[in-house]
Amino acid sequence: MMGSQNSETNVNDIHLSKPQREVIPGVQHTVAIASGKGGVGKSTTTVNLALALAAQGARVGLLDADIYGPNQPKMLGANQQAENESKRLLPIEAHGLKTMSIGYLIDTDTPVVWRGPMIAKMLEQLLRDTAWGELDYLLIDLPPGTGDVQLTLSKRFHVDGALIVTTPQDVALLDARKALEMFRKVDVPVLGVIENMSMHVCSQCGHEEALFGAGGGERLATDTGLDVLGRLPLLLSIREASDAGLPIVKADPDSPATHVYFEVALRLKEILEKKRKSKLKAFPDIVVG
Repeated sequence: MMGSQNSETNVNDIHLSKPQREVIPGVQHTVAIASGKGGVGKSTTTVNLALALAAQGARVGLLDADIYGPNQPKMLGANQQAENESKRLLPIEAHGLKTMSIGYLIDTDTPVVWRGPMIAKMLEQLLRDTAWGELDYLLIDLPPGTGDVQLTLSKRFHVDGALIVTTPQDVALLDARKALEMFRKVDVPVLGVIENMSMHVCSQCGHEEALFGAGGGERLATDTGLDVLGRLPLLLSIREASDAGLPIVKADPDSPATHVYFEVALRLKEILEKKRKSKLKAFPDIVVG
């Protein structure tokens, strides 16, 4: 007898409405950061965006949802092990952020060799069992692709929206579009596009060159009815800061990249606030006389 198709991996079989999705207690806004493709700087964008939000006075959490390849502990310069208290994981605080990652639970050199159901269970544990406290924003750094982590998150948890990170070249845009369309299929709003590595700036002479092409993020946004929230330059200093465990927003507040991250943070806050007000208008207060 033939086995039934696994609905966990078939996005077309998902028909869950938002009220059925779990809300993380104390978290005002949950935002997924996705790319569809590895190597486009999604994790670097996520951590710097989180730091920009925090620098603007927000209470921010950061979940590293890449179970196979957690990078956030390295970028944050956080190498300690997470502790438990009353059956809750205590988030690691780094640069003013509350952070959680499987990298805080296993040795650095230990590979994660798990099948899909175990990956999904770990994501649920990291979200549910972490003592996040009161947060204005929880940013979730997703792994590449449109697999188990993405489906588990979008099926089981309330997500206010997703940001799509891409580089300008066509190959990256193909996968970014797939990630974007996946979120739309599972009824998660896509909030905008961030174009990373839009222009290489030479650290010696300041010459600018579009190494990965030009206008790709704009084409993706236009084709899908979205806005480009920011265009980030390809700078040596961004990579060096991330490798040193002090992301560019913290390492160099005057960097051109830092200014872009702050602009993206402001636009993200405006979009989410507009969504919140729209929901309030849809459900007016009922006054009983």
